[in-house]
Parts: sequence; C-alpha cells; structure tokens
Amino acid sequence: MTTMIVGALVLLLGLFLIITYNGLVKLRQRVQNAWSQVDVQLKRRYDLIPNLVNTVKGYATHEKETFENVTRARTMAMGAGTVADQSQAENMLSGALKTLFAVAENYPDLKANTNFVKLQDELTDTESKIAFSRQFYNDIVQKFNIKIELFPTNLVAGMLGFQKADYFTLQGEPEARQAVQVNF
Repeated sequence: MTTMIVGALVLLLGLFLIITYNGLVKLRQRVQNAWSQVDVQLKRRYDLIPNLVNTVKGYATHEKETFENVTRARTMAMGAGTVADQSQAENMLSGALKTLFAVAENYPDLKANTNFVKLQDELTDTESKIAFSRQFYNDIVQKFNIKIELFPTNLVAGMLGFQKADYFTLQGEPEARQAVQVNF
C-alpha cells in the first residue's frame, strides 16, 4: 500500500515536471519566434533607410550631419547583439529618422516627389509593424517571465536553467521620449 502511494506520488511529480518543462520550452520558443518577427520588420526598415536618405540627399545637400547621423544609427542598430542593445540602437535610429523627416518638411519639391512619398509611406507602414511586433514580443516575454517566477514553476525553471527574457523598451532614456527639435 505504501509503495503504491509512493509510486503514485513519484508518477505525479514526474508528470508535473514534464508538463512544466514542456510549458516553459513552448513559451521560450514563442519568445524567440516573436523576436524573429521584430527582427524581420527591423531588417525591412534598414533596407528602406538608404533609399530614403538618398532621395532626401538630392534635395537637401547641405544637411550632411543629418544623413551621417541616420547612417550611423542604422549601422549601430544592424550590429546590435542583445535585446537591450537593440532597444537602445533602435531608439537612436528613430530619433535620427524624425530629424530626417523634419529636414524634409522644409523642401516642398521633396515632399511632392513621388519616390520620397512612397518611401515615407513604406517606412511609416514598417514603423507600425515594428510597433506591433514589439508589443507582441513584450507580451510573450511577460507570459514567459511570469511563468518562470511563479511557484512551483520557478523551482523547475531554476533547476533547468531557464532565465527571464529581456523586454524591448526605451531603456529609460529621457531623450528617447521627447520630440525631436530641429532648428535652421
């Protein structure tokens, strides 16, 4: 009788470990998939930026610093390794793009250029997709992190080396939350 009780408890513990482990793996895979979706949109953004910069360059040749800032920020974003580094680099790139669009506002011929308008629309669409992908990624990260922290899953997660995932955030930089100021 005692052996049956012990056997049943071992079986239940084994079942709990299997279900918990599989749930953690499933969520970790969803986090990785969500990050891949963010990455796809960021790559699309990186591909659009050189075309946009070259279009604006034709009209605003004296805005060299703005073009260099956009190019530098794009390069940093493309080379970012961690989610935290990517967040910081993307914030810099967003600020540089805001400045580029502010410069473009001062050139009526540029604003009428169909290639510029098309690129601007594509970039705006991409920015919306990036925002959605970031939100989706952060939602999945939240579910994963909560599961890792809740008892008794935290015991299994700790034993098996599961670690919390990073959120894609503004990194608390005050300048990332402010509107871009452009003075001519």
